[in-house]
Order: sequence, then C-alpha cells, then structure tokens
Amino acid sequence: MSTLNAFQGWLSKTKTGLTDQVKRHKNKDLMDAIVAGCAIVAVADGTIDAAEKQKMAAYMGRSEALNVFNMSEVIERFNHYAGNMEFDVMVGKQESLRVIGKFRSKPDVARIIVGVCCAVGAADGDFDDQEKAVVRDICNCLSLSPGEFGL
Repeated sequence: MSTLNAFQGWLSKTKTGLTDQVKRHKNKDLMDAIVAGCAIVAVADGTIDAAEKQKMAAYMGRSEALNVFNMSEVIERFNHYAGNMEFDVMVGKQESLRVIGKFRSKPDVARIIVGVCCAVGAADGDFDDQEKAVVRDICNCLSLSPGEFGL
C-alpha cells in the first residue's frame, strides 16, 4: 500500500470519527432532554415499564442525530434522571424540566421531545392521566400547547 493510500485511509477514518464526535457533542443536550422527559413520563405512574425504556431506546437508535450515543450512556442518563425522582420526585422533576427547557426557543426540536415522551407514555398500552399530566408540564416548559398533542 502506498503512503498516499495509507494517508487517505487514515484521513477518511479520522474525518468520520471527528464528524461523530461533533454530532455527539452538539446533540448531548438533546439526548439529555429526551431521556429526562422519558424518565419523567416513565416514573409518573409509579412503575417504570420495560416497554417504556424500549420505546425510548428504539427512538435513540433510529435518530440520525442521536444514534452516535452508546446505548449504555443513554441508559445511564435515564437511570440518573429516574433515580433523582426516586430520591425526591419534585427535585428530580425540576432538574429534568430544567434540562428540557433548554429547547424552549427551538419549537421544532421541542415537538420532537414531546412526541417521544408521548410515545413512551403510550408504550405500555395505557397512556394514563398521570403520564398525560407530566407531558402537559413538559409542553408548558417548552412553551408548546398541550392541545397540539391531543392532551
């Protein structure tokens, strides 16, 4: 293999790695907001259902903007937010809403966050009143109308 080919191979690999790192850094706040919202919804009815976690994980895996994150990192962040609410539900919820609120000025992204939260709420087959109330809180935090999502 020529030196030029070796260099081009290295450059291509490095460029891809850098692109992934930039995506990762740029989207960490979005990943945190989605995971925090999903944790609030999952905790709302008192039981974190496996279907709720699977729905969140499936979205993260399919999202071009978020699939650069290792699933163990996503789960760690979910457990962090859920654990905070387990320790003190109000403090944990406020921390999650603070993270979500970073997207108040980006309504298109905010709608994605709410959409994923709705899907997680419905994942166990019962989008109950407690889960809907939490999603309404998320909508209010993001300056979105809950009615837009049928809430």
